Amino acid sequence: MSSQSSAPSAPLDPGESHVHTTQLICCHILSLSVKAFIALASPSSRCFPFRRVSLNEHRRSKMLAPGRTAAARLLATGRGFPLGRWSSGLSTGEQATIQPRVLEQEELRPLYMDFQATTPMDPRVLDAMLPYQVNYYGNPHSRTHAYGWESERAMEVAREQVANLIGADPREIVFTSGATESNNMSIKGVARFYKAKKRHVITTQTEHKCVLDSCRVLEAEGFSVTYLPVKVNGLVDLELLEASIRPDTSIVSIMTINNEIGVKQPIREIGGMCRARGVFFHTDAAQAVGKIPLNVTKDNIDLMSISAHKIYGPKGVGALYVRRRPRVRLEALQSGGGQERGLRSGTVPTPLAVGMGAACLVAQEEMEYDHQRVTMLSNRLINKLTSELPDVILNGDHEERYAGCVNLSFAYVEGESLLMALKDVALSSGSACTSASLEPSYVLRAIGADEDLAHSSIRFGIGRFTTAEEVDYTAEKCLHQVRRLRQMSPLWEMVQEGIDLKSINWSQH
Repeated sequence: MSSQSSAPSAPLDPGESHVHTTQLICCHILSLSVKAFIALASPSSRCFPFRRVSLNEHRRSKMLAPGRTAAARLLATGRGFPLGRWSSGLSTGEQATIQPRVLEQEELRPLYMDFQATTPMDPRVLDAMLPYQVNYYGNPHSRTHAYGWESERAMEVAREQVANLIGADPREIVFTSGATESNNMSIKGVARFYKAKKRHVITTQTEHKCVLDSCRVLEAEGFSVTYLPVKVNGLVDLELLEASIRPDTSIVSIMTINNEIGVKQPIREIGGMCRARGVFFHTDAAQAVGKIPLNVTKDNIDLMSISAHKIYGPKGVGALYVRRRPRVRLEALQSGGGQERGLRSGTVPTPLAVGMGAACLVAQEEMEYDHQRVTMLSNRLINKLTSELPDVILNGDHEERYAGCVNLSFAYVEGESLLMALKDVALSSGSACTSASLEPSYVLRAIGADEDLAHSSIRFGIGRFTTAEEVDYTAEKCLHQVRRLRQMSPLWEMVQEGIDLKSINWSQH
């Protein structure tokens, strides 16, 4: 052994000792993080409080291919970060009181069949967002340093991705918090800006609640609002619409695809009619963008509302398309720094905007495949239920509709009872925004459905990650529970005996 190797090492000075200790601590933390991540990803881990989410297996195989990020792997396997695995700054006694929930042997997470209420985030969207949650956190409106420049660049790329999906100019896209804000901005903003000469607004009785409530606010301000009825199939009567347009009409607002019954309105014809009469046309396209082809120029659309979480993007962000030529003017609803062309003041959340842009990009790439697959699964569900059960009604037009929204009425069955019986399937009886109400759907009443049928309706939502196995399971469970509930119904018994319920004079006591 050389004398050099046997010589005692020189003592570290306090500064070097501090650096050495810091490096050891960092290495130790990194090692613990890696071990914790491996434990989370292991098949035997039972710390996540739900079962693995059943996604479309052949789509998952692409998402879990080598090279996918850790975020995509975690999301696609349905796992998350449970309490207790990471240091939280709590004492041992405090941590002991926070225990992860462990599933019982047979307890499962419900299947998700409510894609009109919201959609799960696509792992590719999460991959695009994560860098802007952690590393690129600058304010996109800061113009004096690189942090702001890189966030602004990402925001503008996202704006272009949204514009490309609907055939717009990126300068015509205004980021908002969602479709509700976009609808409010469109209807109130246009009406108030042109109120000196035009004080009439047209919409339909089947619009989303935020549109109807915006119109009621305008009525309280002295505007005149026409609420057009729809035909029994849910479609707008174009002749009635044309006859309702007046010289003082400023805006017509009609949604592209209805969120409850999936009916697809003839927006190109409506837009052309409005353009010819010098009236602005706004459409709530939250349920349509990314699912059917849309082009704001060809469809003669002046304003369009979009929501990211309806197209497998993040919640809390949306967009409003506002045409530049011919220019649409609207009064801003909120005051502030004048961001978004002065139409929507407030800092644009870069991670959410990036996520929305990524969701639009993925939707553009997957639209044709998604449409074919969703249509196949929709037909599978409808055929299964209608062929094996009598008195099942598909609400809305059978042709002009989006296949992923299936609204069925099961006669002689209370819809809320059926929802409770189908507790292992996540379904709804109508719009998520009005699901707290026990009143029958105003959309179904507008298309002339009897109150008992309106009360017996269930909305099945089918989306990108729905599997054929989930559709079959839902159909079988629905068949079983409808038969069981009908056996308990005196009305069903009377119908089986040949009694015409409409001929009975029901008395109230």
